[in-house]
Amino acid sequence: MNCCHYYQFIPGNEQVFSADVTRIRYGCGVLKELGQEARALGIKRAAVYTDSRIRSLPLFDEAVAALRAEGIEAVIYDEVRVEPTDVSFKEAARFAKSGAFDGFISIGGGSVIDTAKAANLYSSCEGDFMDYVNAPIGRGLVVSGPLRPHLACPTTAGTGSESTGIAVFDLLEMKSKTGISSRALLPDRGIVDPRWTESLPATVMAATGFDAISHALEALTAKPFTSRPSPENISGRPMPQGANPFSDTLCRESLRQAGKYLVRAVNDRADHEARHAMMYAATLAGVGFGNAGCHLPHAMSYPVSGRVEHYRPEGYPGVEPICPHGMSVIVNAPAAYRFTAPGCPERHAEGAELLGADTHDTVAAEAGAVLAGHIEEMMQATGVPNGIGGVGFTEEAVDGLAEAASAQQRLLLVAPVSVDQADLRNLYRNALSYW
Repeated sequence: MNCCHYYQFIPGNEQVFSADVTRIRYGCGVLKELGQEARALGIKRAAVYTDSRIRSLPLFDEAVAALRAEGIEAVIYDEVRVEPTDVSFKEAARFAKSGAFDGFISIGGGSVIDTAKAANLYSSCEGDFMDYVNAPIGRGLVVSGPLRPHLACPTTAGTGSESTGIAVFDLLEMKSKTGISSRALLPDRGIVDPRWTESLPATVMAATGFDAISHALEALTAKPFTSRPSPENISGRPMPQGANPFSDTLCRESLRQAGKYLVRAVNDRADHEARHAMMYAATLAGVGFGNAGCHLPHAMSYPVSGRVEHYRPEGYPGVEPICPHGMSVIVNAPAAYRFTAPGCPERHAEGAELLGADTHDTVAAEAGAVLAGHIEEMMQATGVPNGIGGVGFTEEAVDGLAEAASAQQRLLLVAPVSVDQADLRNLYRNALSYW
């Protein structure tokens, strides 16, 4: 591994990286094995988390039938909120506490899977809600006890939540997203059936697909794990440990897949090859960033999704304004990568090449611009809004967004360059529009 020049092994700094993974079952029709997998984990009475739209689909009935065929009692909670909040997490936890469940099944996108993680945590462990929320926003306590088995069945091609120990939500009083991060939250199984992608609206396909791209790019360009001091105890080794050879391998393949298939998957609902490939890319990216971390684009996205006031994209519930998570990330990404590229220009150029950009004559000083420009081309090809201005933000919002993003230290500390609040103000100004 000494040939990996990005990793400089310095006495006193980290020499070890972790690879914490969910056991993945992948393929068309794998939902039919859900009951057998749940039974193998000892589940007899399962809390099944989903949302009302997913519950109405035939594949959901197939999944529940598979559980019941193995004698598992499936009690359905279909009130999961798309883009969950601290309030909706607490409601889901109350349901979990009331039902004497011995396991959890989540069938949905990242919102559903993250909600099931939170319900499992707060129904299994004592403490206040903010005890486990990432510091400095919450107390960031270590999850003290074992959780019950959780099988995650993703229905979108982006979040990778089936293979991470992270649960993200909107903290309403802060008007920003934050999250809970713990190896204990890793689902025991990821049941990944790409048939779900065949019914996704184009806007959902785009938002979740760009989330997968962002996960892979941010993990690939993260600060190297060897830049951290070696922990005194293994408990001090964080999940967002920084870029590492294990995550690099997964993220590179994810980016190759996404560069080849995302635009096709968004623009042609009948292109099952492309949509299935994006489900695979999302799973790879999930394992990758789950063991490395995300950085600036995600940190910038959290206040955007938490403070949107009027934007209502097609394909999502229309009752309230919403900026879907992946969309809130990608509208910030071009500005972010222009800023972070000096920290590891060769990796930004590599990311652009993996996504399909021509980088033959690219020099280090141009890497950020080349990557950002290619992302902008993909955004335009898939109908994604033109920067944060495209989802309703103006110059007047910049100071508040920057202040809120500066609290996302779990993410910002993984960036390959240092970022302060003044930088964030300039970044949000640059992200208002791109073309």
